Amino acid sequence: MANEAFWVDHRAGRERAPNGVSRYAELLRDNAGEFDGVWGDIAPVAFASAAWRVATPPLASPAIVRWHRRVLTASCLRNGWDGSMIARLTLVSPMPSQLTRSRAWWRDRGWQGWPAILGQYVEPAERELTKIPYLRPVVMVDAPLPLDDLPPAPDAPGDDLAEVAHRALVVLARELNQLVGPLIEQLDAQT
Repeated sequence: MANEAFWVDHRAGRERAPNGVSRYAELLRDNAGEFDGVWGDIAPVAFASAAWRVATPPLASPAIVRWHRRVLTASCLRNGWDGSMIARLTLVSPMPSQLTRSRAWWRDRGWQGWPAILGQYVEPAERELTKIPYLRPVVMVDAPLPLDDLPPAPDAPGDDLAEVAHRALVVLARELNQLVGPLIEQLDAQT
């Protein structure tokens, strides 16, 4: 998992399952409304987007789809213009080089970057914000994702829902890895 930006956490999904089979299947059942209007859609985008929403925060906590510590948000959405799939991500970034060349802008205020707890980037505590300014750079990514390997939307909710939704998650994670994996590697190299 260390080399992947996104992965489906199969083990946690089984270990935390109330029925011992699949926590994701339980989440799909509990959030069936996310799939309203997508059953039988000839394009797989709306179904895959709903499957992603159910597998990621805030609907899934802990998430079924996990991601690299630099990823703050990750959405897979239907593009309203043409129905294609787009990824929208927010990534933690190092300080831009334009701000590191000179520290004149600091004016002895003790600016801090992203706080981290156990290697995970977090928002600064409100207590800290009373005394220290924070500059937390992010990179926002909006990009198309290919549809080639996404499974077709089922015609109706059924026994195969968890399997088809899981296949969509695996495809989306793979495509996101190809899209932003090199970007995350570069961001890590700059730290």
